[in-house]
Amino acid sequence: MQKNKVSREELFEKTPVWKAIFTLTIPMIISSMVSMVYNLSDTFFVGELNDSVQNAAITLTAPAMTLFYGITNLFGIGASSLMSRSMGRKDMDTVKRASATGLYLALAGAFCLSMITIVFNGPTLHILGTDAETFQATKDYLFWTVCLGAVPGIMSIMFSYLLRAEGHSLQASIGQMSGCILNIILDPFFILPFGLNLGAAGAGLATFLANCVACTYFLILIWKERDRTSVCLNPSFITLKKYVILEILIVGIPGVFQNVLNVLSMTILNNIVAGYGPDTVASVGIANKINQLPIQIVFGFTQGVMPLIGYNYAAGKFSRMQEAIKKTYVITLSSLSCILILFNLAGQPIIRLFMDNNVIVETGAWFLSGFGFSLPFMCVDFMVVGISMAFGMGKPALIFSFLRKLFLEIPFILLLNMIAGVMGIAYAQCATEVIMAIVAFFVQWAILKKCRTEGKM
Repeated sequence: MQKNKVSREELFEKTPVWKAIFTLTIPMIISSMVSMVYNLSDTFFVGELNDSVQNAAITLTAPAMTLFYGITNLFGIGASSLMSRSMGRKDMDTVKRASATGLYLALAGAFCLSMITIVFNGPTLHILGTDAETFQATKDYLFWTVCLGAVPGIMSIMFSYLLRAEGHSLQASIGQMSGCILNIILDPFFILPFGLNLGAAGAGLATFLANCVACTYFLILIWKERDRTSVCLNPSFITLKKYVILEILIVGIPGVFQNVLNVLSMTILNNIVAGYGPDTVASVGIANKINQLPIQIVFGFTQGVMPLIGYNYAAGKFSRMQEAIKKTYVITLSSLSCILILFNLAGQPIIRLFMDNNVIVETGAWFLSGFGFSLPFMCVDFMVVGISMAFGMGKPALIFSFLRKLFLEIPFILLLNMIAGVMGIAYAQCATEVIMAIVAFFVQWAILKKCRTEGKM
């Protein structure tokens, strides 16, 4: 533990800021990219069947999968933020208790999600927007990914959050990548006719097995390194102390609302798009999958740098904290501007990689263009949410969750659909993020001003 403490202090307090940012974020982004490749591999191999119903099944299940992130955000982001700030204050007992408490609460949440999906399977599929044509394929995919897959899927994400909180970004990323790579290998054998020929169900089965492998890796790693890590598997460290529970929930609850509202938004979008036919559903699903690539980049940077910001905020090293914020902005804005150009210049060839259908290619490319224009603005939004969570301030993130989805994106989806049909919907995210970026700019200014007024900076 002493060796781990020295390494942690070296990274968070002394390592040059550029190097510290990349040390914490690059492994997370690489694992996110591998995760994206495996998500796209589902879409790619299912697309090889040239069956829009099978592809639509994966798209329609996306809102249920988003609930995974609601649970991991509640307990993972909340616990990891408390861990980082407690390390900055040198309170190692709270670090371990936050870890154990967050971990076992997430396990309980995963089990409940699994049971609810099994018991209310029919109503769940109806809410997701299935019809007679897509019902069975969606049901099969949901069975493997959520009914059976909720526990290993959620726990593997939780382990990675907690390991990153103490600076072990590389080990966390290796665990995530191990599952993703296995998924990519299994996909063609489970999905395509030369293998098991299970279609969307095969994609779900591959995901389930991959998450089981990743979860096993983390359990073995944490058990072997139990004397050198604060990530705690011992249930005796679970605490119901008000301070720990509240600190986890204050930061984590906004993430839950964000994901619940994401589910609501995606469900509304799916139900509207379903009216345009399976080809349109498939095209929007493919574009959404591709758009996850830049979203994961900005998420990787803004969430990966949170332990550095939170640690130095709690330790009173504010100039280093501000330097980390500024340099993260430079990196993310530059990266997302390049992707914006790529989406607009090569949208059709990118979509055609997944399905060679002219209607799907044209509609999917239009959505990529709309998504692309939202990216630089999204960077500001995500960064301010990350800063507030690193500070242990859940209120700004909670306000952002409601504002983004309930008051902006969902109304824009409905309004633009009425004005311009499915092509209008493609720009709902862009319109939302422009407004969110403006709001985020003033919120960040207010947060930093409050810190200066209270003498924390």
